[in-house]
Amino acid sequence: MSSPRTRTWRPDWPCPVGQVLGVHRRGAGDPTYRVLADGSHARGIRTPEGPVTLAVAADAERGCVVGRAWGPGAEWALERLPRMLGADDDVDGFEPPEALASTWHRHRHWRLGTTGLVMESLVPTIIEQKVTGQEAFAGFRRLVRRYGEPAPGPELGLWIQPDAATLRQVPSWEWLRLPVDGGRSRPLLAAAAVAPALERAGALSHAEFDRRLRTLPRIGVWTSAEVRSRALGDADAVSFGDYHVAKDIGWALVGEAVDDDALAELLEPYRPHRHRIQHLVEAARLGRPRRGPRMAPRSHLPGRAHR
Repeated sequence: MSSPRTRTWRPDWPCPVGQVLGVHRRGAGDPTYRVLADGSHARGIRTPEGPVTLAVAADAERGCVVGRAWGPGAEWALERLPRMLGADDDVDGFEPPEALASTWHRHRHWRLGTTGLVMESLVPTIIEQKVTGQEAFAGFRRLVRRYGEPAPGPELGLWIQPDAATLRQVPSWEWLRLPVDGGRSRPLLAAAAVAPALERAGALSHAEFDRRLRTLPRIGVWTSAEVRSRALGDADAVSFGDYHVAKDIGWALVGEAVDDDALAELLEPYRPHRHRIQHLVEAARLGRPRRGPRMAPRSHLPGRAHR
């Protein structure tokens, strides 16, 4: 096994590596993400230069972050390591609502990272449209293991997502076996058909990227926000249309569940930091109490409205 390329980076703040990178983990069994025995967070990533295994750990005593990378995309990933960990995220001007002041104090070192990789975030996000987390994570896991590839470097059990060309070759009946119904596989394939253009659009303004992404069939405000927050580091991206987000933020801020219209009013004073409110509520689990049984995975695969 070849030795990894390495990079030591000293951030200006105590960077919580796991909190920043953890947003890319799609369930406990995500084959593209592992927490290693030494505490490193390892990801299998498809970069423009090729696949890479990237393992990142914070060294608190030295006040630095150490990245190790294997594979053709190693140099690309290490060069962008600071951005992935939130070096470009500017929290100046963010004043949380009183209900979240103590939560922000506890999570004040969290930053919003930027991968710059649109399809990496878009594929699992589309798979998560309008289904339970259990079903979405299972579908993504099976897609990666069946059509992806093992990540380079040490045998960590990491995998790389399939590229756009491979996705376009998956037949309709195989999507159903994952299971990913047509209401999700069709927009996924439409995105794969224009993947290079979507990656280029990621370099534009967040508003223009949102406009272009939502011209695709069955891609709505929720999907765009989920992708912008992970891939582009958009601190104002709010996941309107989510089953839980509006209700949970409303509960945390005003003591009762609200709908999307009321959520928009609640969050308006916090532009351009609205996503930070959403993240703090999720990170501190401040949402409304869950009552009743969890939603069961579907036993049939109907078409779904887009989000």
